[in-house]
This record gives sequence, structure tokens and C-alpha cells, in this order.
Amino acid sequence: MSDFVYRISTAKEWEELQKNGSVFGGELDKASGFIHLSKLDQVQLTLENFFLNSKLELYLLQIDAKKLGDGLVFEIVDASNSFPHFYGPCRSFVPLPLDAVTKAEKLNLSDGGFSCNLLD
Repeated sequence: MSDFVYRISTAKEWEELQKNGSVFGGELDKASGFIHLSKLDQVQLTLENFFLNSKLELYLLQIDAKKLGDGLVFEIVDASNSFPHFYGPCRSFVPLPLDAVTKAEKLNLSDGGFSCNLLD
């Protein structure tokens, strides 16, 4: 397992996380009962598939996987991909804690692709 997993967050979600110390994520996360995360090599494809036409300001959060403990589960979503999902202890759907975030960078969109130092 990698030391880090990644969260694509809206500016509003990132602000809420910093203000409250935790966040339950967006509507998809709440409906799914877990926080959607990505491995570093999945971030660009996730951005292209789900955020390319978004007008929202986006941030990429680097998260210390060890701080999520056994609430972090890697689940197979198709024939070739398993994605990290954060449920919390005993799959209880707890919010993502701010103290697990080690870095946050604004994502920039140019020439049909996203960039930030974490993706370099």
C-alpha cells in the first residue's frame, strides 16, 4: 500500500475541512457512505472523467493513508482498477479528518488537463 491517497476537493469542501477539522465530502460521498479517494496514478484520469467540465475551483489533497487506519479500504471498481475509499472504523462513515491531510494544492486547468506540484 502507498503511503498516501488523494482527494479531489472543491474549494468549498477544502474550506469546510480547514474550518471544522473534518468533512463528510460531497453528495456522492454521502450517498455512497464513504469518502471517494484515488491513488496518485488514478488522479489525472479521475479529473478527466468527472471534473473536466466543472466550473468549480478544485484542490488536490494528499492524505496520509496510515492516519485513516482500517477505515481505508481498497475496493475493485472494474476489471483493472481498485480505488481507495474511506469509511471509518467498522465502516461507520466518519468524516475525513484534517490531521490526515499532509498537503493541499490548487489544481490548474489548462490545455484540457489538470496540473499541480503533487501531480508532477
